[in-house]
Amino acid sequence: MRQSVDSGQVNGIQGERPDRYRWIALSNTTLSMTMATIDASIVIVAMPAIFRGIGLNPLTPGNVTYLLWMIIGYLLVQSVLVVTLGRLGDMFGRVKIYNLGFVVFTLASIALSLDPLTGTHGAMWLIGWRFGQAFGGAMLMANSAAILTDAFPANKRGMALGVNQIAGISGQFVGLLLGGLLAAVNWRLVFWVNVPIGLFGTVWAYKSLREIATTKRAKIDWVGNVMFALGLGSLLVAITYGIRPYGSHATGWMNPLIIAGLIGGTVMLIAFCVFETKIAEPMFQMGLFKIRAFAAGNAASLLGSIARGGLQFMLVIWLAGIWLPLHGYDFTVTPLWAGIYMLPLTAGFLIAGPISGTLSDRYGPRLFATSGLLLAAVCFAGLMLLPVDFSYWVFALLIFGNGVGSGLFASPNTSAIMSAVPASQRGSASGMRSTFQNSGMSLSIGIFFSLMIAGLASTLPKTLSKGLIAQGVPASVANHVSHLPPVSTVFASLLGYNPVQNLLAPYGVLAKLPADKVALLTGRQFFPSLIEAPFHHGLVIVFTAAAIMAVTGALVSLLRGKQFYYDDKDAPAVILAPVHHKKRITPNGHALTPRTGHAPAVADDSPSVTRRDPASPRSGGSG
Repeated sequence: MRQSVDSGQVNGIQGERPDRYRWIALSNTTLSMTMATIDASIVIVAMPAIFRGIGLNPLTPGNVTYLLWMIIGYLLVQSVLVVTLGRLGDMFGRVKIYNLGFVVFTLASIALSLDPLTGTHGAMWLIGWRFGQAFGGAMLMANSAAILTDAFPANKRGMALGVNQIAGISGQFVGLLLGGLLAAVNWRLVFWVNVPIGLFGTVWAYKSLREIATTKRAKIDWVGNVMFALGLGSLLVAITYGIRPYGSHATGWMNPLIIAGLIGGTVMLIAFCVFETKIAEPMFQMGLFKIRAFAAGNAASLLGSIARGGLQFMLVIWLAGIWLPLHGYDFTVTPLWAGIYMLPLTAGFLIAGPISGTLSDRYGPRLFATSGLLLAAVCFAGLMLLPVDFSYWVFALLIFGNGVGSGLFASPNTSAIMSAVPASQRGSASGMRSTFQNSGMSLSIGIFFSLMIAGLASTLPKTLSKGLIAQGVPASVANHVSHLPPVSTVFASLLGYNPVQNLLAPYGVLAKLPADKVALLTGRQFFPSLIEAPFHHGLVIVFTAAAIMAVTGALVSLLRGKQFYYDDKDAPAVILAPVHHKKRITPNGHALTPRTGHAPAVADDSPSVTRRDPASPRSGGSG
């Protein structure tokens, strides 16, 4: 075991870390989080340019798999790996794993930008190196929050983690705008842009960051790591492939392979949880979930991520597929302008996050986290009530409110989670927090897309067939096109392809129709006006589900209890459940007698929060 400078010591040679190092750690980790999360979304708007660059049509039925993996694969890899990489940070040094993440991310970005292949081979090159990029991003994400928690005292963590967390979340929306701008010049710039940032961040991290936390070498839990990866990977891949049609079904939820993936993944994760409680040095200390602040914070994060995760896709489809064409924008530029028109959402994140984090340091996280999710739910309800062809200022106000709500929630929730665990477990705890957040986003994309597609499938065929026939399209073609699974139409809107042109191109119909009919069918008004009512039906389903998730997350957040800090300085153990003063339990689940351990004090420097001993039955370890 290697000891390090403790934040509780007095100033001096062995004293408290200087303020300067705190801000270096905050600025470097904020840079890495922004870079990593921008890349989760930067390819979405740039996808048409990327696939044109490698000579592949992503909307051809056989190529939809490549499209899905380009969009979803990055998040899936990160979700599966962050806990393992956080645990390795606890064992071998958080800064060491974090710095290596910068190197891996930068090298993968170079490889992506140099793709020498075309067609399906070019797509496989991109997908493979996106996995590498996600591996580096997972190293950064798993350890950045732990590094900040080590560097900042308890009564300053909310602000620091708020800045870091909001930079990460807003990066997902900045990526949409940046992808459109760079792809308009050259698709390779979408990946090249990371290279100078990655090189700068790597050099800066290696020169400035240092290990300041205690590390403890342990055996790597290979069985637990494999079980977790297989279980979560199977579950998330099955949900992702549920978007694809199966047979005569609009979605893939009746596919036996997907059902097997869902059941098998769930069973494997349950087996993982049981296995981790039976070994001496597990990948993750399941006993941490007995800490109410940790468990409730992660559950609320999962529900909030599910509510928020698919929002950017729904808004891009809404804006790019309907609203922007109706207001005179060509389909080819609608994804870029969708990113621009969604800037109020990003602004809400950026404004509310640091403020909420700072205030939660003083008044505790529960009020801000809970009210943030409730505000997001109200805004989801408002979006659901908007007409499809809305007044922009109302739309902007609602998405700004949604951003504010998410910002209010994210900062104090992250701070509460990270402060509730012992210092020796912060890396794996940060990884688990990131897993819940990323998995929620992946779940959200799969669920929201499936709900949207199911909603369209119930109303779109009749509307589309009738509209095409009215413009001279043969009834046989119109009926066949209208009964195709809506997934291609949804992706076409998301990526800036002309939907009607994409649907009719394989049949050669447009070449046989009069020029005025072709101009009308492929113009900016026909498809948006046609799909307006069916799409609104799907939106109501999606935003209703999002509002329910947000309200449920708010209720869970309310149950977290008052602010609780695990003071690692003097306490070898933490009470993980109400034990009536008789038994104390370590994160491993081992009982301690009063002779071998003692409960930690609440390390709260704020005068507004009562100092309490969590040994009392009332606090139960969660405050």
